[in-house]
Amino acid sequence: MVEDPELEGWSTIDELARSSGVTVRNIRAYQSRGLLPPPQVKARTGYYGPGHAARLELIKDLQDEGVKLDTIKKLLDTTGGSTEQVVQFIRTVRELFAPEDRQMVHLAELAQRYETTDTTLARRGVRMGLLREVGEDTFEEISPRLMNAAAELTGLGIPINRSLDVVEQLRKHADAVAKLYVDLFLGEIWQPFDAEGRPDDQWPRVYETIERMRRISGEVMIAVLELAVAERVDVTFGRDIVRNVRTSSASAAPAEPAPAEPADGDAATDPSA
Repeated sequence: MVEDPELEGWSTIDELARSSGVTVRNIRAYQSRGLLPPPQVKARTGYYGPGHAARLELIKDLQDEGVKLDTIKKLLDTTGGSTEQVVQFIRTVRELFAPEDRQMVHLAELAQRYETTDTTLARRGVRMGLLREVGEDTFEEISPRLMNAAAELTGLGIPINRSLDVVEQLRKHADAVAKLYVDLFLGEIWQPFDAEGRPDDQWPRVYETIERMRRISGEVMIAVLELAVAERVDVTFGRDIVRNVRTSSASAAPAEPAPAEPADGDAATDPSA
């Protein structure tokens, strides 16, 4: 640590590397990619403060969760933050929207749970972001709720690959919905707050807003889904019922009797006679 009072609590790059567990090479790589702000230079030596340490910790956390560096940069660029508060904000938001307790599971357990011998199942789960490989034949369940739902569908006789097809499609739609809420938050809450200089006394309101939006978004999605499913069921089954009724009516209707043939020797009656 330096003795300059203005740099109290600041570290050289070697000291930061030791305290953070991130190599000097990676620290410099993060700087070159714009993930880490440049150090404060004094007497031709760069010094790193608490904000740098917090940013490095966040980068490590996100990488441990499988988030790519390009995505991390977008997260940091979106908030435009270089302060510890913004770094903490990003971490808090991720915790709010990912509250599940993750679980470790072995490949053999997955095969038994989903009644399949398909060895590509786990790989597909990794590609979809449902699983994260942590060791040989060992995985971390990113969303146990989704995995349990898939297991329940399997119990209903639906093959696991078919269930994953549905989850994959739902995820694509969910990404679009998530973008709507993020854009709404950025445009109506974050940008005005940022334009005001992010007043310290307004941070609690920002956190409260994001928490309430999380709750509201979940309630809205359930309500919209239930409404859409109800309408789809009405349309689908209504169409089938009408079709079945028409088919049944046509097959059950008696044939119209043919006109009677006149008997031999009988003359046809002429109405004009």
